[in-house]
Amino acid sequence: DYAEAVKLYRLAAEQGHAKAQYNLGFNYKNGVGVLQNNILSHMWYNIASANGNKKSSEWRDEIATKMTSADISKAQAMARVCMSSGYKKCGW
Repeated sequence: DYAEAVKLYRLAAEQGHAKAQYNLGFNYKNGVGVLQNNILSHMWYNIASANGNKKSSEWRDEIATKMTSADISKAQAMARVCMSSGYKKCGW
């Protein structure tokens, strides 16, 4: 059940787990268990990358090629808010 997996990834992501944050980026990129959303995908890949997940930066950069500069700026701002809020204000 992909929707249930996303719920569990969110719980782990809120605790700072980079692999769960990476998985959320994947889910939003591909619309698995959630509606496809490049901005949220970029945000989660960016956060996972900042937390040490090396593959996330590659996927973040790949998805950025499909986004406008305004969307990239929005995703980056959302990532900053998410991280500075202790993962409580993450676009849910």
